[in-house]
Amino acid sequence: MENLDAMVLRTLQGWRAAGQRALLATVVRTWGSSPRPEGSIMALCETGAVVGSVSGGCIEDDLVDRYTRAYAGSGQAEGGAGHVLPSGPPAFAKYGVTADEAHRFGLPCGGTLELLLEFDPDPASLAELVSALDAGQMVRRSVRLADGAAILARAEAPAALEMDAAQVANTFGPGYRMLIIGAGQMSEYLATMALFCGFAVTVCDPRAEYRGAWSVPGAQVLSDMPDDVVTAFQPDQRSCVVALTHDPKLDDLALLEALGSEAFYVGGIGSRRNNAARRERLIAHFGQTEQSLARLRGPIGIYIGSKTPPEIAVSVMAEVLAVKNGVALPRDMAVAQAKSEREGAHAASAASGWGVGAPVGTPGDVPH
Repeated sequence: MENLDAMVLRTLQGWRAAGQRALLATVVRTWGSSPRPEGSIMALCETGAVVGSVSGGCIEDDLVDRYTRAYAGSGQAEGGAGHVLPSGPPAFAKYGVTADEAHRFGLPCGGTLELLLEFDPDPASLAELVSALDAGQMVRRSVRLADGAAILARAEAPAALEMDAAQVANTFGPGYRMLIIGAGQMSEYLATMALFCGFAVTVCDPRAEYRGAWSVPGAQVLSDMPDDVVTAFQPDQRSCVVALTHDPKLDDLALLEALGSEAFYVGGIGSRRNNAARRERLIAHFGQTEQSLARLRGPIGIYIGSKTPPEIAVSVMAEVLAVKNGVALPRDMAVAQAKSEREGAHAASAASGWGVGAPVGTPGDVPH
């Protein structure tokens, strides 16, 4: 599944290159609760086709109704009001100003958002932007409010949308990528969820018996040694590397290569004991230190009491997304921390004579 922003821009560019009229809507400001964050985009074609999202759906419906009527030249809205054919400089549209309007457009209580509407964006500029994203570049697109001209510039890091009296600047990047070491059952669950979340997924496993059973379409499967694949993958700030084989010969060197990259997430499967052993190996035999291993995550995932491969994959995907989105997870959601606390509580309970068995729902030290 392609990165959502890239898909919107690519589709919009195709419409414009074919001579169709279209608009690009960008969330530029929000007040209170909002269904979509600032910088979110959607495109609307004169045919009524929509790609992307700026709300839970009601605002999209309103834009479709207003502008497809105008594009079609119907000239009439409810109550006899005319629609003006959209063209010229960008315009702003605000939704949810009143409680009634917020309810009508499905916005959360108190939610208000403002959109920038660009009419018939230049197809050549859009093609240049899409080409840069395809090449793995991050691009800052600045729209001049006076005339709608778009200026593209190379960006070095993700940035929040910026707006002033003269322009609106939104930063777009290539899609997020996930490299999974190992083609086992849990890798299939994790790859499926990552694809749904818009990640481009690459799976590496030199073991033919695992590759032969792989059944997730949309993921690239490679047979080279994992550390070589990590080197060729060139993880950047929009990449994550997850090792899931349980085989130190495959996982350790791949993780070591990934730690030297800009990957936003590097983690390996394993119990608390196995992860401690991995750290000891990397320090003893590969010259690593506690400081150089600070970014290495393990046991990976968040604590949800998971025991089965699909549940553990959910746990891992949740942690990856939290790190991607800059969310600091509470310590008691870390697998190692949560299990240690539960074991301590269980020991105290057993010592007091109130219980001798594990509490209902308490998992063993499963490998995540």
